[in-house]
Amino acid sequence: MTIYGKALLYLARHPSVALLPLGAAAIDLFIWYWGTLFTDPLGGFGTGLFQMVIQIVYLFAFGGAVIQANNIARGHRTSFRDAWIETRQKSGGILLAAIGFQFVTWFAGYLGAFLGGGIVQQALQIIAYFFLIFTIPAAAIGGLPGALALSGSIRAVRANWLGAIVLAVVFVALWVYLPEYALTPLVPYGFFAARGGLAAINAIVLAYLAFPFAVTYDETAFRGRYY
Repeated sequence: MTIYGKALLYLARHPSVALLPLGAAAIDLFIWYWGTLFTDPLGGFGTGLFQMVIQIVYLFAFGGAVIQANNIARGHRTSFRDAWIETRQKSGGILLAAIGFQFVTWFAGYLGAFLGGGIVQQALQIIAYFFLIFTIPAAAIGGLPGALALSGSIRAVRANWLGAIVLAVVFVALWVYLPEYALTPLVPYGFFAARGGLAAINAIVLAYLAFPFAVTYDETAFRGRYY
């Protein structure tokens, strides 16, 4: 059974992996609600900043989930408390990596828009996201802070193209397309119910993805395939 199947069993046995992503989801709702109160009177000005902050919160929470998932997948006796202690110790590096990830992917989109937008912009963003896909695991379990995590991700992708492609496909399927179908039953109950449902789905998806992200990076970086 591959890690994508095992991840379901791991998460069922260790639901505490979802605690940090669920906390990020709660912060997401809080920032989104208060952000709309500030930005709506300004015609939406500042919305992008709030969204960037939310993404950084999710990335940080994902880093903590990856740490715990990696310990579980390695067969170590671990708990949420242990993972949280390690996350706090690496918090600076994870935050810098998250900020760097956000900046580089944003710049790729900005550069693509400058060069003509459309397909060019989408292509540059896809390339950036793909090569930086291991940024958070590189900071969380690889101990590489900031820019080193970005370069570490690029090296990991080059060392394991197939694993990175599969991981990217699964991520897009669960993070982008799953909510579109899962939230359909909540639409009649209003926008707030749908927004809350989206945050909850995001948290569960991140908790599940923490296992394949951790294992794929761990196998690439620490078992002779990283160069």
